Amino acid sequence: MDGVVANPWSFPMSVPLAVILSSIGALTLALDAASVFFRILPFEVARYLIGAGGVFLIVNLLLARRLKERKIRPTSPDASQMRREFWSSLRTSAIFAFSAIFTVLGSKAGIMKAYDDPAALGWAYFAFSLGALIVLHDAWFYWTHRLIHDPRLFRRFHRLHHKSNNPSPWTAYSFDVGEAFVNTAFMPLALLVLPVSQLAIFLFLAHMIIRNAMGHSGYELFPSNRNGRPLFDWMTSVTHHDLHHAQAGWNYGLYFTWWDRMMGTEHPLYHEKFAAAVRAPLDGSAVRAIAERA
Repeated sequence: MDGVVANPWSFPMSVPLAVILSSIGALTLALDAASVFFRILPFEVARYLIGAGGVFLIVNLLLARRLKERKIRPTSPDASQMRREFWSSLRTSAIFAFSAIFTVLGSKAGIMKAYDDPAALGWAYFAFSLGALIVLHDAWFYWTHRLIHDPRLFRRFHRLHHKSNNPSPWTAYSFDVGEAFVNTAFMPLALLVLPVSQLAIFLFLAHMIIRNAMGHSGYELFPSNRNGRPLFDWMTSVTHHDLHHAQAGWNYGLYFTWWDRMMGTEHPLYHEKFAAAVRAPLDGSAVRAIAERA
């Protein structure tokens, strides 16, 4: 046996074949996950830049003079705040891209219900699924938003977002790491139960960032009726979310006012503040009613 040279490329017989195959499978999965992440990351960054940057460019720069009568607060965020928001939002975009790993690989494995052809289940279902995503996301946002306002969670999960007391469109994804993971968990969870086409997912994500950036723009962009009330009072206006940044214990909703009204968390002066933002002050009854209760 002294003259026998061992083959350096052979695996020891003590290593089970199952362990070798498992290691190869884990490496393949890791490579697939990395491929998905680096493929989705540019999309997520572009989605933020186009959505938040587009709203900032159009509303806060190009139309600022035309909209000056609809500016909610007299002051504007400074450059240092917006830089902080920008860089933290890029981190959030990376976390959203990480979440896409579960969505893409889960769909390939048949665990999640994303599909390619938007007409596969009919266009009526396509419209339903898109609407369902928006309504379900609003509910997810409301309840998780209230949860992370709990004093035991606020400092770690939500403090960074509220450092922007006077927000800008760049505030849209300015989240702590924990809050970013809470927000990005919605899509994988939704796809466990709801079949949704890739096109519907894209439109949902576009709607999410545009509404989010609009809600932080500082200008009331939603129409009012003749008496100064929101024309679409079932939707959250810019004033609605701006009040949340000004007084954090109110107005947790994202797209709709339903949950805030059902749960009694809508700011009692919301309609007064909205009317003031569109320069059509109400009769002051809400202010007088609060003063009488005090």
